[in-house]
Amino acid sequence: MLTVEVIETIRCTPEELLAFVLDPERYAQVDRKIRPVRRVRRQDWGTEFAFRPRLAGLPGPETVAQMRLTPGARVDIRLAPPPANRLSRRLCDFEASFVCTPTGDGTRLVRTLTFHFAPWLSRLAEPLLRRRLTAEVAEEVALAKAHLERAG
Repeated sequence: MLTVEVIETIRCTPEELLAFVLDPERYAQVDRKIRPVRRVRRQDWGTEFAFRPRLAGLPGPETVAQMRLTPGARVDIRLAPPPANRLSRRLCDFEASFVCTPTGDGTRLVRTLTFHFAPWLSRLAEPLLRRRLTAEVAEEVALAKAHLERAG
């Protein structure tokens, strides 16, 4: 299992941050791991989107993710259930979150990604991805911070 966590305070409200996250086409401006976003479908339970992931510069198969909002608090992201993600699930399972806590300075964001790689891939993928993925998530959060603070 590989988990990456980045914590940052952003001068915006939790609602502004979470609205940005829930728009994958806009969020892709700061997160190159989800480019290109192929399609977005909004549902009453959240947002589903298809994208072609790149982790540490390595392309992956088209992936469909589902985002669920807990208003004012968090967005949780998981792979869409079968039949979507047949190829992706052979490589790994994935979950992520954006947890927001209001502070006097804005919003404290805890951005977490967790990958559960297939056993045959784990020994190779985890050491290869750990450092680069941590840097990519830190860059993503820094770009999101800059974007949101500019917009505010």
